[in-house]
Amino acid sequence: MKLIRGAALILGLLAVAGTTQAGVTTTWTAVSDYDFRGISQTAQDPALQGSIDYAHDSGWYIGAWASNIDFGVDESTGVDDPKIETDFYTGFTKTLESGLNFDVGGVLYAYPQESLFNYYELYAGAGITAKNGISLKGKFFYSPDFGGDATDGDTPAEYITADMGIPLPKNLSLSLHVGYSFGDYWDGGFLENSNYFDYAVGLGYTAGKFSLALKYIDGSDLEDVPGSNLFSTDSKVVFSVATTFPWGE
Repeated sequence: MKLIRGAALILGLLAVAGTTQAGVTTTWTAVSDYDFRGISQTAQDPALQGSIDYAHDSGWYIGAWASNIDFGVDESTGVDDPKIETDFYTGFTKTLESGLNFDVGGVLYAYPQESLFNYYELYAGAGITAKNGISLKGKFFYSPDFGGDATDGDTPAEYITADMGIPLPKNLSLSLHVGYSFGDYWDGGFLENSNYFDYAVGLGYTAGKFSLALKYIDGSDLEDVPGSNLFSTDSKVVFSVATTFPWGE
């Protein structure tokens, strides 16, 4: 049922994209686990994800992204269990001739079936891509109320990330990632922990119009929900297949 909902969502996104004008792309992805900063959002189950993006020549962009999720909310609490996450984002990016690039913007994380979980983040980042294709970038995220009204009171949270991409022969690429989550939300003891690191090492392969990736992810020292796969922080290997339309020539 989760995959059926996800498939219906992606087909809807693709149908909308088919009626759009130049400058609009849509990407859809099948992934073995929807991992968000080292924490599973699908109880270690697969996810189908789709996005629609518009990029203007000025550097301004806007888009929407969606995925099936599994938060396992107990209905006895009076809170609905959301099955879909929809993200809406906009920002501005600029790449200089030197290869240096900047990115600022914001993203709203929305859950149509239970708005208590809605929240937003602002972000700013910078990076550089060398002539040999190696890229380095860093990004900072801030939310004044991470997790939305599902948590007690305002719970600010910050996230800082560093990523490196290395092109390899034979259409292969290597990606390295480290992130750090901190702030009042995590100091409050979510999953009986505090601030934490997440790490990832990935190998990508381009096969025609498709991008395949195999990624090892470690949620560091976060503890799992006892006896459950919900919000799992176990070390894992995640596989994904993605493609972006229009395909063109």
